[in-house]
Amino acid sequence: MLAARFSGIGDIQVLPVPISQDLPDGCVRIRVEAAGICGSDLHNFQTGRWLSRCPVTPGHEFSGTITQTSGNCGSLTVRTPVIADSRVGCGTCQSCRSGRKNLCRNLSFIGESCDGGFAQDVILPATQVLPFPDTLPLRYGALVEPLSVSLHAVNRLAPTPGSPVIICGGGTIGGLAALLLRQHGHDVHLLERNIGRQTLLAETIGTAPLPPDAEDWNTLFGPEGPAFVLDATGAASVVEMACQRLAPGGRLVLAGIFHQTPRLDLNLIVERELDIRGVSAFADEMPAAIQCLPGLVPFLDQLITPAAALIDLPALYTHLRSGAENRLKTLIAPNGTDGTW
Repeated sequence: MLAARFSGIGDIQVLPVPISQDLPDGCVRIRVEAAGICGSDLHNFQTGRWLSRCPVTPGHEFSGTITQTSGNCGSLTVRTPVIADSRVGCGTCQSCRSGRKNLCRNLSFIGESCDGGFAQDVILPATQVLPFPDTLPLRYGALVEPLSVSLHAVNRLAPTPGSPVIICGGGTIGGLAALLLRQHGHDVHLLERNIGRQTLLAETIGTAPLPPDAEDWNTLFGPEGPAFVLDATGAASVVEMACQRLAPGGRLVLAGIFHQTPRLDLNLIVERELDIRGVSAFADEMPAAIQCLPGLVPFLDQLITPAAALIDLPALYTHLRSGAENRLKTLIAPNGTDGTW
């Protein structure tokens, strides 16, 4: 079969690899139908930061169909459409034992500590897999993992009904969070430097472009500033600005991965009683993300790319790193498509 193999910083190739004939007890073999490229995949490509083994097949946002099971796999059977729970916890710490795997101190992900979905075939423990509705195309299954992160971020933000929300960053997580918030009746003001993506989200889901100038923020939210801000940029300068403009008692949720350490005015946080919350992947939102997918379908095909071939993955990494892609998610079809994408 073909699989992408990451062998070191800046080195990813799509190669023929042997299909494992052994299927451990309690595991399933999945034919991968759709896989999404995540920003963390690109970050690992540049830094190798979160990888615990190498070489490895990346990819933690994917869907497919079970082709083989071994031992007790619960309700999962051959031909069941499935998605992967990307999180790999230690299973023994207090967070894992209390059902908060995303807070495991040794948290890893599929595609980092084990082979992932940028391949035609993948083997996973049945406990790492959720069934996906057979009434929905499997290309949408590749969106469930990032949608779960966005849903977790929105749950952490918990804006009061009808309140306006600022989202900084209109990539996958910020864009899907904006879609969820618009579905719940919030006005969403989007700070996004990619004009093409800003336009796409405005035309598709009705976000309002937000200029970076403080005067414009004052016009929109008054001199006290906005009460709810979600950052999905991971940019230190953006978070510093958001803290300065957040209303007293306001809430800032951080859902981006930072490459620099922000210089926050802690006295500002104390004196204004700002509420700053982090987002680590997702908690128990994956079933809810699957459940809300049908209501999002009218928007999704405008936000994802047509299916690309697995062999094109290295070129797509280069394209995405250039910042030239306007769509929220670039999808790979490791086993090809029937032309309906």
